[in-house]
Amino acid sequence: MARYEIAPTKTNLLKLKQEFSFAEEGYQLLDQKRSILIVELMRIIDTAKRLELDMEENLKKAFSSLQMAAQTNGRRNLNLIANTIGITHNISISQRKVMGVPLPIVNVSYRENPPYFSLTDTSFWVDEAIQNFKETLKIIGELAQTRISLIRLAREVSKTIRKVNALEKIAIPDYKETIKYIEERIEEAERESFFLMKLVKKRLEKKKGNN
Repeated sequence: MARYEIAPTKTNLLKLKQEFSFAEEGYQLLDQKRSILIVELMRIIDTAKRLELDMEENLKKAFSSLQMAAQTNGRRNLNLIANTIGITHNISISQRKVMGVPLPIVNVSYRENPPYFSLTDTSFWVDEAIQNFKETLKIIGELAQTRISLIRLAREVSKTIRKVNALEKIAIPDYKETIKYIEERIEEAERESFFLMKLVKKRLEKKKGNN
């Protein structure tokens, strides 16, 4: 395993221990972030699956009711009715953040003044088609919101996992090995220094005795 190239001094040892402490703290925070993001990602995946089924079902209902409206009112009359429907929609986009990741919030709203047409000249299916398509558009907005959120969360999870792995498998082990190496070298140097001092002391005592 790689070891940081650094002089084995007490000053460098203290500096390395501080950096190692920051690395461990960073690893813990990133690991927590990874867990939270994965939980949120799985939740949104479930939501996306549900919305896809809802959208498919609502589209079927909407087009089925539109077809029935065309059959009961005639396509020409249905086109005339469509031109008199005064519904306007508004799509607003805001955002929320999950562990610093901006996720969109899509809101679909309508402005309308019913009734849009004479009820005596139309069938039930016209109103049914309107309601079904309105509901479908809201679901499409929610689905777009979840899909964009999935992309952003997946990217952030991938980045976070890479950082966690880099700290766990490279940086932290390298710090540990370098700290151990410097501690051993310092201890070895202290033993050598102690031995030399003891040897010098003996020689000085011997020299003093001879005099």
